[in-house]
Amino acid sequence: MSNFDIDELASEYASKSPQQILELAIGQFDNLWLSFSGADDIVALDMAWKINPQIKVFTLDTGRLHAETYRFLEQVRKHYGIQLEVLSPDHQELEAYVRENGLFDFYENGHGGCCGVRKIAPLRRKLGTVDAWITGQRKDQSPTRADVPVIQLDTAFSTPEHQLVKFNPLADYSSEDIWNYIRMLEIPYNPLHEKGFISIGCEPCTRPVLPNQHEREGRWWWEESTKKECGLHAGNLIARS
Repeated sequence: MSNFDIDELASEYASKSPQQILELAIGQFDNLWLSFSGADDIVALDMAWKINPQIKVFTLDTGRLHAETYRFLEQVRKHYGIQLEVLSPDHQELEAYVRENGLFDFYENGHGGCCGVRKIAPLRRKLGTVDAWITGQRKDQSPTRADVPVIQLDTAFSTPEHQLVKFNPLADYSSEDIWNYIRMLEIPYNPLHEKGFISIGCEPCTRPVLPNQHEREGRWWWEESTKKECGLHAGNLIARS
């Protein structure tokens, strides 16, 4: 990574296609992983797999996903013939958290604590072992993502001893671009999308959106729009503070 100038490349690749950004990522980093949530980030996975069928992919199993998402993850694993590494929460930490706070404390106290145990802790363990990762986040997904660059230093998970590079190849894609790609290439997608779910997360914290509602209004709907991050992309909040 010593010869990898993040700011310079972020500027150079800002107007390039997602495939070109992915080619750079795959060409520069051997220890590179793609994060797949089981939602419309299937597009990033499809693009990366077509460049390198051996792309390494992980997903977070919080224990609270929709049944449709679990089945979709297995469908994707078989469709692409990939090994899908499933990250789970530490069972002792999770048991202690639930014992202390119950199963639905986030409705009263915010989602930060629950997401911290179920998502952030296992993700931090994983990212501490990799050099770079690929996400499917886009600028149009929420106010906190409006300035997302295509390449960045991951300020949320880097440490002084371990600098982590984050690639967001779909940053400039719109929801329409995503669905044009899915339909044109007839790739698999989560069936929850057919039920009004646009942004898909854990079952208790995700609901369908109404016509003309923004997609992130279906996530943590009881909270303000500027707080609709679980911590996976906490750097977005820092960048806009």
